[in-house]
Amino acid sequence: MINLKILKIAENSLNIGLKNKYTHRSNIKNKICGDKISIELILRKNIIVSMRYETESCIFCQASASILSNEIKKTKINEFFELKEKFSNIFQSKDNNDKKIFKNFKIFFDKKYYNRKDCILLPFNAITKAIKNEKLH
Repeated sequence: MINLKILKIAENSLNIGLKNKYTHRSNIKNKICGDKISIELILRKNIIVSMRYETESCIFCQASASILSNEIKKTKINEFFELKEKFSNIFQSKDNNDKKIFKNFKIFFDKKYYNRKDCILLPFNAITKAIKNEKLH
């Protein structure tokens, strides 16, 4: 059964809804389950100023996007990539000491949710795609 706190997090976000104001954007789909997320980022001097998103996804992806959109503000791009790597590694090692870095994400670190890691990581992957796509241009 899904934790009620995850449901509350998913439904409570000020950053839902795209506004067509962005420096970077992306759309991504989870090949495993079909979840979709679209994001808009505003970056200034390699710092993420804001993130907005819309999803057609499960509750895990929605909750992850909600937390991430609030936590990511004022984060340098290189710090984001470091955090993303550490966060991804948590799902592979139950004894990872970096869990304290992600205190607002700790609800997902319950072993019973590890099979939903692709859903939880989808917002992180959308940000990565948006940043990397812009660097290609």
